[in-house]
Amino acid sequence: MNRIFSGMQPTRQLHLGNYLGALRNWVELQNSYECIFCVVDLHALTIDQDAEVLRNNIREVTAAYIAAGIDPEKNILFNQSFVPAHSELAWILSCHTPLGWLNRMTQFKEKAGKQKDMANLGLYSYPVLMAADILLYKATHVPVGEDQKQHLELARDIAGAFNRRYDTEFFPLPEPQILGEATRVMSLRDGTKKMSKSDESEYSRINMTDDADTIATKIRKAKTDPEALPDTVADLEKRPEADNLVTIYAALSGQTREQTVQQFAGAQFSGFKAALVDLSVAKLAPMTTRMKELLDDKAEIDRLLRQGGERAAAIAEANLNGVKDIIGLLRP
Repeated sequence: MNRIFSGMQPTRQLHLGNYLGALRNWVELQNSYECIFCVVDLHALTIDQDAEVLRNNIREVTAAYIAAGIDPEKNILFNQSFVPAHSELAWILSCHTPLGWLNRMTQFKEKAGKQKDMANLGLYSYPVLMAADILLYKATHVPVGEDQKQHLELARDIAGAFNRRYDTEFFPLPEPQILGEATRVMSLRDGTKKMSKSDESEYSRINMTDDADTIATKIRKAKTDPEALPDTVADLEKRPEADNLVTIYAALSGQTREQTVQQFAGAQFSGFKAALVDLSVAKLAPMTTRMKELLDDKAEIDRLLRQGGERAAAIAEANLNGVKDIIGLLRP
């Protein structure tokens, strides 16, 4: 059996990069794998959270999953904190993870910066919780962005170390899946920086809650350069803003970058942006509308999360009990 586990944090609004880099691929994967999709709310606690904002963000991310095409009946869709086994397995795995492995994690260094002595333990041990999320369900495949690939490699290392320590094959070694043309969508204001929820400029990203007019405005104002579009991908890669917009068009249209370059070779950005506006609005505006419909019925979102959480807990508790038996913990 091939099983996928993946999730997103409920921190600020999801944006085009989240959709193209993950959600869109999840929708396709649900037809070929047993899928568990999680709103990883415990991971969100590594930064300060307002309680009411966090609750709303959990529901909004859930609505985005469903609006993008994730079927909550066919797949398991839940929020992480509903299943206590995530935290319990994270502690067990942390006792099997050398500090040296965590010290190599580049994301902690980037996020903590020069204030690493003031960073919270959760930010440092975040990759162990991520490993627990995946291994708790014995996931065989994990769709990830480039920025999370190192953490998935750590999850494989932890699984391997556990299996060797107890002479077992209890945990599979999960395989990364990095899919599609737009695995890394860049800022609309700076083609050298990743599109981010935390960017101060709203014009740096297209949020999944943006209406058609807002989407169009942001694309028209996206940074470009004065030259016409090139006729080769090699020339495109020398121009980060142009490369980003072409990559977005290719991903939304289901083309390769090569096909998009051929389609618009020699075109001025005014004409290309007009085509990108039409495509983006056609693809994204219906999801925005569906999200708003879902968020108008918070009780239904909560019901779906509870239903998914109960299904997830049944798998998680059985696997956690297996871990406890292997390592020698008594249980009732």
